[in-house]
Amino acid sequence: MVFLPDPRCAALGHVPDDIPVSEFMLNEAYGRVAHDQSRDPYTCGLTGQTYSSREVVARVDHIARGLAKEFGWAPNQGTEFDKTLAVFSVNTIDSLPFFWGVHRLGGVVSPANASYSAAELKHQILDSGAKALFTCVPLLSIALEGAAQAGLPKSKIYLIDVPQPLLGGANPPSEYKSLSQLAEAGKTLPALEPLQWGPGEGARRTAFLCYSSGTSGLPKGVMISHRNVIANTLQIKTFEHSHRASQQPADGRSVYSEVSLGLLPQSHIYGLVVICHAGAYRGDQVIVLPKFELKSYLESIQRFKISVLFLVPPIIINMLRSQNICSKYNLSSMKTLFSGAAPLGMETAADFQKVYPNVLIRQGYGLTETCTVVSSTHPGDIVLGSSGCLLPGFEARLVSPEGQEITAYDTPGELVVRSPSVVLGYLNNDKATKETFEDGWMRTGDEAVFRKGPQGTEHVFIVDRIKELIKVKGLQVAPAELEAHLLTHPAVADCAVIAVPDHAAGEVPKAIVVKSPSAGSDEAAAEAIKKHVQDHKARHKWLKGGVRFIDVVPKSPSGKILRRLLRDQEKEARRKAGAKI
Repeated sequence: MVFLPDPRCAALGHVPDDIPVSEFMLNEAYGRVAHDQSRDPYTCGLTGQTYSSREVVARVDHIARGLAKEFGWAPNQGTEFDKTLAVFSVNTIDSLPFFWGVHRLGGVVSPANASYSAAELKHQILDSGAKALFTCVPLLSIALEGAAQAGLPKSKIYLIDVPQPLLGGANPPSEYKSLSQLAEAGKTLPALEPLQWGPGEGARRTAFLCYSSGTSGLPKGVMISHRNVIANTLQIKTFEHSHRASQQPADGRSVYSEVSLGLLPQSHIYGLVVICHAGAYRGDQVIVLPKFELKSYLESIQRFKISVLFLVPPIIINMLRSQNICSKYNLSSMKTLFSGAAPLGMETAADFQKVYPNVLIRQGYGLTETCTVVSSTHPGDIVLGSSGCLLPGFEARLVSPEGQEITAYDTPGELVVRSPSVVLGYLNNDKATKETFEDGWMRTGDEAVFRKGPQGTEHVFIVDRIKELIKVKGLQVAPAELEAHLLTHPAVADCAVIAVPDHAAGEVPKAIVVKSPSAGSDEAAAEAIKKHVQDHKARHKWLKGGVRFIDVVPKSPSGKILRRLLRDQEKEARRKAGAKI
């Protein structure tokens, strides 16, 4: 059985396949909100520096000319992989203009996670074949080390400007050229010839090379085509069109638009496409913050009257735990909370709704390999705990572990999807590509169920990563379910649940917990936490593996719990204790 988007939702129209992302995002002919009706696409949340929509168009052109001169590149010469640039930076208002400048030349952008170590950065530089590295002063020391290990000389390292507060009053080192210098030089250089792409070329050419662990293994380069980004941007716009069309435009504009939070990493597919592409295309203003600090985050909401918060669950939990601070700020502009990148538990969503009853709580599900959003909560069809409904243009199937097609509601299986946003595959990794992609379908590695919502629409509920599921006497336990429940206990500030071996059951759940300041002794807190699960969950979900307390739960910048690291720690502890691994 193939699950489809709700027929009441508009169908996805034509997705251009003969233009680069830059042309799609900047040219009104392709449906973006008119420049004179758009809010400023990118504004720095620390300094207030901003670019208008038309200034972004000009800056992209100047950056492209500067890059062409600096590297000897021309729009219609060579392949995209001859023009690959790696980016290792915090969020800035220049990131997207820079990315589109590279695309204007037919090149590839490979954004690296700002929390990477030098060794991880080295891997991405080498694997992507990057010709140069663009970084920023706060990350320069790691960038230099990683580049040196990859054999990239200092002359191939460039700086992206960051807000002065991040520089601590110092000036950037003058030995490195900056992106602003390249853009300034581009103002006086000759205009570039147009990209001459035929039909299908935007679907074949890679625009972004983002790194993901995929359904298993080490990080792999995900080849995201220009058409993939264009498709998901249009899917998001189409899905939300009816809601936006019903809203009253503000500030004298003829088109409704929003002020949204740009805190999530621009290197991550969620921040890159959902916030920075779909937002700008629809005329929204993105308030860019380089990293999460509660005070600057709250100040930005208050100062810029941010209406849409794109967040991950750890920040939502932080807000709930810090009400004594949050209550000091005027957060009345908040209209929508959109959670993604990791599951938002129903209990956490309900707690947030109690504190902020006028905020719509939405959740989305997607992957790097689908160029982001697969399903999303429609503003008029909210079911807490659900990841919403399929976006226009998506098809989905559920497959049992035995490979059987699942046709019933409330029956879990691996989610397999097809869409024009499903990516080209993994760079230089045919084995992983064949394991994950087949005939346009993508195996997500996530277990999901479809359920009918109160309005009769089909909602997607993500159970957990299949490889993370705990098997207790043959029964499945989803760590995300237990984690969401544990977070409702006053002794738990943060947590993760992993499997540990058990002679009788095969595996049992164990909770790794960060205690809240109000919690008592470890022994008393552990007993209270275990009882909290026993009182509300089936026996096979009880914490038979015990409770261990730690200072910080390791997570990726997008909020995903690094359970593999926790499992490795448990293995090492058992090994030292003399247990069989």
